[in-house]
Amino acid sequence: MLAGIVTALVGFSSSFAVVLSGLAAQGASTSQAASGLLVLSLAMALGIVVLALRYRMPLTLAWSTPGAALLASGHGGTPRWSAAVGAFLVVAALTALTGFWPWLSRQLAAIPIAIANAMLAGVLLPICVTAFATVGRTPGYALPILLTWLVGYAFMRRWAVPLALVAALVVVALTLDEAPTTGALVPHLSWTTPTFDWRLVVGLAVPLFLVNIASQYAPGVAVMSTYGYRVPWRPTMVVTAGVSALAAPFGGHAVNLAAISSALAASPEAHPDPRRRWIAAVSAAGGYVVLGLASAAAAFVLTHSPTGLVITVAALALLAPLGNALHQCLAVPEDREAAVITFVATASGLSLFGVGAAFWGLASGLVVRTLLRAVRARRPA
Repeated sequence: MLAGIVTALVGFSSSFAVVLSGLAAQGASTSQAASGLLVLSLAMALGIVVLALRYRMPLTLAWSTPGAALLASGHGGTPRWSAAVGAFLVVAALTALTGFWPWLSRQLAAIPIAIANAMLAGVLLPICVTAFATVGRTPGYALPILLTWLVGYAFMRRWAVPLALVAALVVVALTLDEAPTTGALVPHLSWTTPTFDWRLVVGLAVPLFLVNIASQYAPGVAVMSTYGYRVPWRPTMVVTAGVSALAAPFGGHAVNLAAISSALAASPEAHPDPRRRWIAAVSAAGGYVVLGLASAAAAFVLTHSPTGLVITVAALALLAPLGNALHQCLAVPEDREAAVITFVATASGLSLFGVGAAFWGLASGLVVRTLLRAVRARRPA
């Protein structure tokens, strides 16, 4: 049970700022962003309970932190909240389709790992650099956060980002420009009627779906396998798609299989007997419900703290995924040029016809890779 509580605490505190920033970048108001954070917590809890009780495995779910970074980077064109909610529903539909349709799963598996990770790295880079840009603007505020993170990373790596969050909250408490009212701290769900815009479907929904597959489901399955668990792929996709669809109209961008945090509940530290570790997943579900009740307070802090301060914590949380994505995208020499083009095009913020850079980065990388491989194949041995 304690392992599950730690799973929820680390998962929530290390990346909730990314989620709030991402939703706000897509046009959500403070109350709508808080609603998204709350409904994601509730949706994760529901999905975890269904999967853990059904399969008696420590199957934990998480919101997509790299997906939230994609939202925060502004990819997808001009922000329009109702259209973003429509894109979230499309992501849920694509996830369900992947679970039901084996052909689509095979096509996704055919996307080169280097290209997918280059797109992810391009999405993460603009967010990660804000940690150091904030130091230049407000060194008195940002340096204590960075130093706390560094000390935590050196001695207690798992708790580095939560410790940085504590440091950020101390700074916020000293600099808050407005005292919160009771009403501002009460969590609530805010419904948004979705609209659909082909530009956001192509430029936001499709890249968000691919980022989720590459950064959540694939590593999540790998992590679980290291502890002897075989993830029920189709039911997991269907359950996560279902809870994501329920969460979307209230602002939830996506719920996925947990990746890194899944190890906290699946490892022997949770329980010596692998058959008992599912209890840690259920405990994590309860933890997410409790933490979700702090969604309104978290949104208030993000809105009223000095510019860029809380997002610095989010940037620190994304350094490890960025490092892994860069390693993976450069690991295959034959695909290195195409991966670099994908990375640069995605990080550039390019927008054409209202379609965001993540799509164009992926498309350009695939075109370059296909062309270069065709030329190499024609060369004499």
